[in-house]
Amino acid sequence: MNRAFSRKKDKTWMHTPETLSKHYIPYNAKFLGSTEVEQPKGTEVVRDAVRKLKFARHIKKSEGQKIPKVELQISIYGVKILEPKTKEVQHNCQLHRISFCADDKTDKRIFTFICKDSESNKHLCYVFDSEKCAEEITLTIGQAFDLAYRKFLESGGKDVETRKQIAGLQKRIQDLETENMELKNKVQDLENQLRITQVSTSSAGSVTPKSPSTDIFDMIPFSPTSHQSSIPTRNGTQPPPVPSRSAEIKRDLFGAEPFDPFNCGAGDFPPDIQSKLDEMQEGFKMGLTLEGTVFCLDPLDSRC
Repeated sequence: MNRAFSRKKDKTWMHTPETLSKHYIPYNAKFLGSTEVEQPKGTEVVRDAVRKLKFARHIKKSEGQKIPKVELQISIYGVKILEPKTKEVQHNCQLHRISFCADDKTDKRIFTFICKDSESNKHLCYVFDSEKCAEEITLTIGQAFDLAYRKFLESGGKDVETRKQIAGLQKRIQDLETENMELKNKVQDLENQLRITQVSTSSAGSVTPKSPSTDIFDMIPFSPTSHQSSIPTRNGTQPPPVPSRSAEIKRDLFGAEPFDPFNCGAGDFPPDIQSKLDEMQEGFKMGLTLEGTVFCLDPLDSRC
């Protein structure tokens, strides 16, 4: 059976679902940095990344630089990495982009996760020193992912679909308003031309009877003086009423079929919303893997 989330069988969740859904869980840690990796999952992938960042951190430490402290805020909306004092967000990792999370079995401080960058689409491995809370943070990220995935399946998909429909309706309304304005301008131009023609004909003194002028839609312009009584009668009776246009073809004033929101196809949805939905579905489908492994393979790695 395929599962969007896999974790160690001997572990249980650390927090109530309400806490991660309505709030966030804060953790303090030291940020060793991030580095690009080739694969979204794999113990060897994160082990190489940890060794690389630890070595770089040793070099900086020998130069007198300290490991920067950060605050992690974990919820169903993602993992935020903030500066502890100013609360400035340095990184915002959405859960559907996190594919792998692991903590060190021997060194309880070190944990890491792989997240796909939202701009470059590259896989980045983030490494932290968490003062012996690595396993708890790893499980918290796993629980948040699990809750977010369930929310996406139960109500999140419906919410996204509703937003897609609303965006599609708004786009169609905007297109119709633009078309309506263009047609109004054309009608106004034709009416202006008609007035000029009538003035020119009247000044020339022509008395030749002419047929009533029609507009762009082949209709006689409305005039307050016109009335059905001016229409010739036959045998003293009025001509039969003209059939209603709505009974012929269901079209609006401008000859277009009225907009039906229930016939709005998927192709009318804005591409940015559709791509976002596809991205979330793909990320949750890939799932999140939690593992406990060994990162410290030699004495140099035993301390940051």
